[in-house]
Amino acid sequence: MKIYIETLGCPKNENDSELFGGRLEQAGHKIISDSAKADVIIVNTCGFINDAKKESIDTIFEMARIKKSDAVLVVSGCLTQRYGDELYKEIPEADIILGVNDYDKLPEILSTFQAGKRQKFLSQTPNPDDWHFRRIPGQMYRATLKIAEGCDNCCTYCVIPQIRGSFRSRTKEDILAEATWLAQNGCKEIILIAQDVTAYGLDLYGYFALPELLSSLCTIDGIRWIRLMYCYEDRITKELIEIMAQEPKICHYIDIPLQHFSLPVLQAMKRRSTPDSIQATIKRLREAMPDIHIRTTLITGFPGESAADYDKLLDFVTETRFERLGVFAYSKEEGTLAGEMKGQIAEGVKSDRRDGIMMRQMEISRQLNQEKIGQLIEVIIDELDQEGLNHEQGKPMFTYIGRTKYDAPEIDHTVMIQSHKSHEPGDLIQVRITDGFDYDIVGLEV
Repeated sequence: MKIYIETLGCPKNENDSELFGGRLEQAGHKIISDSAKADVIIVNTCGFINDAKKESIDTIFEMARIKKSDAVLVVSGCLTQRYGDELYKEIPEADIILGVNDYDKLPEILSTFQAGKRQKFLSQTPNPDDWHFRRIPGQMYRATLKIAEGCDNCCTYCVIPQIRGSFRSRTKEDILAEATWLAQNGCKEIILIAQDVTAYGLDLYGYFALPELLSSLCTIDGIRWIRLMYCYEDRITKELIEIMAQEPKICHYIDIPLQHFSLPVLQAMKRRSTPDSIQATIKRLREAMPDIHIRTTLITGFPGESAADYDKLLDFVTETRFERLGVFAYSKEEGTLAGEMKGQIAEGVKSDRRDGIMMRQMEISRQLNQEKIGQLIEVIIDELDQEGLNHEQGKPMFTYIGRTKYDAPEIDHTVMIQSHKSHEPGDLIQVRITDGFDYDIVGLEV
């Protein structure tokens, strides 16, 4: 069968789609890029916050409209794991409802499916991933590497532990085997992901084993960049900072979802960080790696957030000058402690506070990007934007879109590069920065 996969949400969902896509290919199916020609359409949903849920529902209905009359519509992912019974009842257009713990059954489910007989599979017991099935679409010059699944942090606003289960590290040997396979197939950039990357190894080995894992990953030939996502501030150890500073393959980039800076709000969120610990960790990172780019995400309008709490957060953003920052207005989620808290804040106030921080961050980002003008920076090519001719010189002129080592794909800034040379996605080149804007920079290959 011809199968089209639409993936929504975070890189962890992309990783899931690559795994079950590979299972389907090994079972003899073909993954295609045109939903209208597919025999099966799979929508891998996100169910983290209200905006993501709405996007998922809209996409399901859009795929139901587009698909061939006899095509099978499969809805999977976090939204189905959380609301599977409701979706099965409310969206009859979905032929199969599949939870996050049932991907290994997908080839068999499709091979035995009978038209008109809807099914749902919502197992509660997690199944281990098997990277040997993984299928990465396109050129494999970059890839996520999931080192753990689930979460034990139980923040009061979050449903991930309910959806994904408790924290489960993969063995170091299995991770290194997958990383080696990726490198042998041309992968140059590895992006480490988990719900909490910094907790890696605690359940298996009894200690935070991320520094040890990173040291081993750096020995793999072919890997040029290693990027850390989803790191909890209180678990950024001295050993982790040291290995990041010492190993040239580890990008001087770290994603730390801090969520807030006011102590009462952090405590209400059940975050272990404090204002003092946050400032101390940022100071240690920047002292060890003066060029480090820190990404964070924040939440505005959490229940009970006062005007003073918000002002403290805004001042923190202004003073810290994060290189990369995103903000979400608090989303009240069913089944969370925060959803039952007193002091729920009006939607308009939440969004106004979010917009206030983003306006401040836009100014900071533009200033930081303009400070890069004149610098020579290594950039990875992601795609060709356009090809033309420099009439003055009579030479071909290519415009590429790429990223620095300080930018995660699909999330952070891009570099618009002009070059006389022909390149493929994944090529690493040296670029002289010529201009900087709110969220992107421009440069010439040297």
